[in-house]
Amino acid sequence: MILNDKIYGKVEITSAALKELINSKVLQRMKKMNQFGIPDKYYPFKNYSRYQHSIGVFILLKKLGVPEEEQIAGLLHDVSHTAFSHVYDWVVGSGATEDAQDKIHEKFIVSNLKAVLEKHNLNLKKIANHKNFKLLERDVPMLCADRIDYGLREMDLKLAKKCFENLVVKDNKIVFKDRHLAKVFAQAFLKNQINHWGGLEAVSRYEILSTALKIALKEKIINLKDFWSTDDKLLSKISKSKNPEIIRLLKILTNKSFKNFPKSSRVKHKKFRYVDPNFLKEEKIVKLSKVDKDFRKEILIAKKENSKGIHPIKF
Repeated sequence: MILNDKIYGKVEITSAALKELINSKVLQRMKKMNQFGIPDKYYPFKNYSRYQHSIGVFILLKKLGVPEEEQIAGLLHDVSHTAFSHVYDWVVGSGATEDAQDKIHEKFIVSNLKAVLEKHNLNLKKIANHKNFKLLERDVPMLCADRIDYGLREMDLKLAKKCFENLVVKDNKIVFKDRHLAKVFAQAFLKNQINHWGGLEAVSRYEILSTALKIALKEKIINLKDFWSTDDKLLSKISKSKNPEIIRLLKILTNKSFKNFPKSSRVKHKKFRYVDPNFLKEEKIVKLSKVDKDFRKEILIAKKENSKGIHPIKF
């Protein structure tokens, strides 16, 4: 099996376990799930699939030379997402934490991939727990394969490749070899948080779509089990309903920009994402914010603004 990623390039898969997992229904389902949670027809930013991200995390870990067990954990780290990904958090939980998937991840792996993992003598419990793999997942704001991949995917491709090629593993941490590129990546990541992931468009669209989904649940147009299908299937189900409020909300989402829409008095909070990368200075690991007061100030300002929340559009 040959996989080709636009950032990391080609990789050959010889492992029987990896090939079976990649071809599984669980992984293939993710091809029909948008990374940003909202389908392209209702979203102003260029989407990519959860599958592309998961494959990207896997390839990144493989190219960084981690053991196969962690590569598999990376491949599977998002399989427990429902349709509409983090929009689901706004339906059943909190948009400020967006952690519904984390709470069910191990149970989902056990329920859906136990046979495959045990067949290849893989430690199911270990693979299902992200905390066991320090290159795959780290607490914010440290670099990890998950954060690196989705950060790189919204950068200029040439620059993204340059950042990837500058990464190394030292003392079980992913670090940049170059301070300049560490800052380039960190600033690009922060810019996406401000202008995209935590911005007006995303917050407004998450609130509108989650409102439509709550109505659909209340009116029994859908049920919670439907979230285990795909974005398109669930969207088709609510779109075909004759509920006038759902139709009205979906129509609002077709607007490609909410920039000039009147804002509501409500305040909504979305998860704050940022990175504070380590880089190498004379073979020693140094945290960017410790030596760059301008970047440290950028983080503090962004955190303060995010804590105020966003006033989504009136709808």
